[in-house]
Amino acid sequence: CSVAKKELDDLEQWKKEHRPGPITLVPQRLGGNESEAQVRQNQQMLLMQSKYQKKNKREEYVKAKKAAEKAEILKKKAIQREKAERLEVKKRQEEMQRRKMLLEDQKYKTNELLNRLEVGLPKSDSCQIANPGPESTAWKRSHAYKQALREDENRRLEEMKQEQQRKAELLEFKQKQEEETRTRALKNEQRRVNNAFLDRLQNKTQTNNIYHPGYTG
Repeated sequence: CSVAKKELDDLEQWKKEHRPGPITLVPQRLGGNESEAQVRQNQQMLLMQSKYQKKNKREEYVKAKKAAEKAEILKKKAIQREKAERLEVKKRQEEMQRRKMLLEDQKYKTNELLNRLEVGLPKSDSCQIANPGPESTAWKRSHAYKQALREDENRRLEEMKQEQQRKAELLEFKQKQEEETRTRALKNEQRRVNNAFLDRLQNKTQTNNIYHPGYTG
């Protein structure tokens, strides 16, 4: 303990001997060359510049966001337009293919009809010209073709009339069935009401006979 106390005392003595002396500084002007008003004005300008920069950044961000959204919308519209154009092209191709098949079918039917007409044309006898000219043959073919078309049109009209007549007959038959069903249902309802009335009347008569044996109704 004495050794430790001696060491502490030596330390305190050393601190006293090595204590720093007073500091002497040359007087000088502090605070810079600007006044307080100028400093505050500069701070206000810096604050305004900071707000303006933030505002510009915010506006640029909004503009960039709107531009990105607009670009995305234009991209989607372009995709939809491209799909619509492809669909339209596909429809036109299908329509052209359908018309082509229809024309081929009409051409085949026309050729078939002309072949039948050519086979069925009357042959020239001794009273007619032995070698009819091409104009006469063409006129016969045209006349026969038109006549065949008229017959075909009349046949289709007749089929349409028959179809309309069948529909009218079917509708009339259906209406008759519905009317018979309603009449039958009405008769059944009337019969049910009459039977109920007769049952109530019979029950009342039986009750009166029980309590009035001499009553015969």
